Amino acid sequence: MTPELSPLAQDRAAYRRSRARRSTLVALVSTVVFAAAVVIGLVNTPGWPRVQATFLDPQDAWDSLPSVLAGLWLNIRVLVVAELGILALGLLIALLRTLRGPVFFPVRALAIGYVDLFRGVPLLIALYLVGFGLPALRLQGVPTDVAVLGTITLILVYSAYVSEVFRAGIESVHPSQRAAARSLGLTHRQSLRLVILPQAVRRVLPPLLNDFVALQKDVGLISVLGAVDAIRAAQIQSALVFSFTPYVVAGLLFVLLAIPTGRIADAVAARAARREGA
Repeated sequence: MTPELSPLAQDRAAYRRSRARRSTLVALVSTVVFAAAVVIGLVNTPGWPRVQATFLDPQDAWDSLPSVLAGLWLNIRVLVVAELGILALGLLIALLRTLRGPVFFPVRALAIGYVDLFRGVPLLIALYLVGFGLPALRLQGVPTDVAVLGTITLILVYSAYVSEVFRAGIESVHPSQRAAARSLGLTHRQSLRLVILPQAVRRVLPPLLNDFVALQKDVGLISVLGAVDAIRAAQIQSALVFSFTPYVVAGLLFVLLAIPTGRIADAVAARAARREGA
């Protein structure tokens, strides 16, 4: 049975509920007023009819939706494969950078050079270099599918960023954790797998998810290689109807794709903050 609250505690709870309802109502009203002011100001601008016909034509949006959705399915597949590859390669590079001892200096230098290179090269240039440069070599076994080449480029570039996130998480674990694991008889590999990495991954989940939110947008850049994804499909439809509305449709679909991941990242960050506060 739950203990009965005192009259004073009941009054306080009722006051907090009334304040919460009032805050919610004020937020709702202010949001509606702000949105109405923006809409009224926008539709009363001199160029609004032309903008509406060029960017917000309902019929063009409906006609282009099937082909843009078909292209978005390619973006989603590329996103899933790229995320798995980025996690694996990024963690490997982070582990190589944390190796100790002079004998591992060449490995650490190679990992540092990789991170510096792919963090410095713009993604668009990397797509051109990999997407057009690798097939030009005519090597046996090199893929020629533009979606595959775009996925490889995304993995190469984003692994450099994710490896630094993993490395920061690994180095944030106190050295006493590793010493305690070794004192229990665990080998270096066991202590890393059972003690260090679980703590490191839990600490870097929020920035890791934020990187993947950015990746969801950048998968659309594979269209520069000729892959018929959502953006490329929007470009084709835009050329057919002489309207930019298909681009707006593609943009809205990418936003809808990114919102769940963004909210998950916020929830994980808030949970981590509560854990640290506790």
